[in-house]
Amino acid sequence: METVSENRCFGGVQGVYRHASDATGGQMTFGLFLPQEASAGPVPVLWYLSGLTCTHENAMTKAGAQAWAAQAGIALVFPDTSPRGDGVADDDAYDLGQGAGFYVDATEAPWAPHFKMWTYLTKDLPDLLFTDFALDPERQTITGHSMGGHGALTLAMHHPDRFRSVSAFAPIANPTQSDWGRKQLGAYLGADEALWAPHDATLLMRDRGYNGPMLIDQGTEDNFLDLLKPEALAEAIAARRQPAEFRMQAGYDHSYFFISSFMEDHVAFHAEALAR
Repeated sequence: METVSENRCFGGVQGVYRHASDATGGQMTFGLFLPQEASAGPVPVLWYLSGLTCTHENAMTKAGAQAWAAQAGIALVFPDTSPRGDGVADDDAYDLGQGAGFYVDATEAPWAPHFKMWTYLTKDLPDLLFTDFALDPERQTITGHSMGGHGALTLAMHHPDRFRSVSAFAPIANPTQSDWGRKQLGAYLGADEALWAPHDATLLMRDRGYNGPMLIDQGTEDNFLDLLKPEALAEAIAARRQPAEFRMQAGYDHSYFFISSFMEDHVAFHAEALAR
């Protein structure tokens, strides 16, 4: 593992690191904020999954999460959104290829050799993090924005014993019924839509729900509402009687101004779950 940078931040350290990944077959970069408590022993972890076009850096520099995580003594992990590099398949569109991994394991050409973000996040990166840093694997939570909200919700519902709580900012909530989903799932997983269902938060909610607290924030002025389909997930939550808080925030859009406005709430929400 290569240390790209380390900076003092709210009494802790904001680092950026690069490592070889078996899952993606190349070098991956991630950000990690460690609060000062990590110098004394393992600390709990909040994963943050970013959205389309983002890298590890966007939320690390724009979300304002470190201040609140430092107060709670929680580490923050900021993974990249896809594999990258000259030998990695890409597309001219912003919503497919590099920067748009959609948190799935691709099975179709030309994506299959490198686009294994599900395995990267469930095996490769955790194996490294919990070996090389003072992090507690028994105390994990997860959040994300847009495509990353989709990833956070689906990962949590598949791994409820791993993540004590889940939250999302403006998640792609019903990708099998959206152009932000059908295009990518078809490209990465093929034409059989039965293979898409395990990566749709609305369908997972209807099928299994989540054994833990859930918080979702969605802006009412989000210009991507028709693609995000929050109403589908809200209906599934209500039908299942899932314990969840689904908040429509008046006047907010899809930007990091929205995320930073409610990041304190989300960190506090996860801190409460980690303290149980």
